[in-house]
Amino acid sequence: MFIENYDDLATTNKKKHVLDILESGLGGANPDIVVPRFVTPKRIMINHESIELDKFSNIYTVAFGKAGDTMTRALNKIIPIKSGIIVIPKGSRSKIKSKKFQIFNSGHPKPNSTSVKAAKEVVKFVQNRKSDELVIFLVSGGSSALMAIPDDITLDDKIHVTDLLLRSGATIQEFNCVRKHISKIKGGKLVENLRCDAVGLIMSDVEGDDLSAIASGITYMDNTTFEDAERIIQKYNLTRKISPAVQQRIRQGVLGHIPETPKKPVIPNIIIANNKNCLDAMEEHSKKLGYKTKKIQVYGNIKNAVKKILDEIPEEKNECLIFGGETTVEVLGKGSGGRNHEMVLRILKNTLQRKNLVIASIGTDGIDGNTLFAGAISENLKTDSDTIKEFLKNSDSARFFQKKQSNIKTGFTHFNLMDIGIILT
Repeated sequence: MFIENYDDLATTNKKKHVLDILESGLGGANPDIVVPRFVTPKRIMINHESIELDKFSNIYTVAFGKAGDTMTRALNKIIPIKSGIIVIPKGSRSKIKSKKFQIFNSGHPKPNSTSVKAAKEVVKFVQNRKSDELVIFLVSGGSSALMAIPDDITLDDKIHVTDLLLRSGATIQEFNCVRKHISKIKGGKLVENLRCDAVGLIMSDVEGDDLSAIASGITYMDNTTFEDAERIIQKYNLTRKISPAVQQRIRQGVLGHIPETPKKPVIPNIIIANNKNCLDAMEEHSKKLGYKTKKIQVYGNIKNAVKKILDEIPEEKNECLIFGGETTVEVLGKGSGGRNHEMVLRILKNTLQRKNLVIASIGTDGIDGNTLFAGAISENLKTDSDTIKEFLKNSDSARFFQKKQSNIKTGFTHFNLMDIGIILT
């Protein structure tokens, strides 16, 4: 079971059902289930084509992201991997133990020195591969911070930009556009000059499964430009806050003095899982429990996303609204919380008059914002609108739910397919 404090939270039948449905959603993201749908002992299926594995002298893996270890474990059960590299977040203990794999625990959501070391080792590893060998890249959310080689700027410059973008409310696509243009590996640069064959198997954590945005397109290519990066920095009023080195690099790119990121992919990439996998599993389980179910996805500014969800909340009893996606939150204070905590708190604030309503939302990676919790669950919490407003003003939604003993704890799930939530009437 993923939800570690399930027994403490499942105090009513409805809360038990909500937790069970969330649990099923997390199960739908499990690489042990997902990877075998695309990989057999003999081939990798890519759309209507396949890569026959018997023609390669050796097969290697390079896995980066929150699911790096679990994707590697799932693949290693199916085909013989000679060796590989795994890059996962600091604090996350690898689910696979084998001397075949070199494991790095890098910084997230901000890169650190290990992020640089890991990226350099990956570059060296893939450059040493021969023409008759295959590298399988296993890519999942979180990779943009976990793998970092700053280009003509310092690591501190990159960390500062990351921090500013994290707090600005920028979308993941905007965030990664800037990161791709200050990196030596992102936007397809890592695979630009490969001598061997390669394929990317991707677990998507972005809206629309945009391959150029997932993991900043490390194994794909980039459909954004230096001009786009400059506009994003201006949009969030960051021009005077970023370092002169970052400003200069982006300006030089806009002027054409620095080559653009690659605009064509050189290896095949395929999405093997996304947020829909989780929502479909939740829908199936909720129907088994007897609920009339509807599911939606929400993206962008959290206030707009909450309005959409409020419009969809069923009026009748024993109905279920399942929602997924990923919102953006502008950090206003120094409190504790993330997108999911704030989502539940904002919905609660707008439904205080509704009785018998259970609300929950979690990040599928198990870590919401700057907390050690996945999200929160709420059922008829006794509070008032003014109290909620104060917690929201300080971006302190997790502390609100901590006081109510309503935070959901999973720890690292070892995958990331955005956020999932549910409202039961």
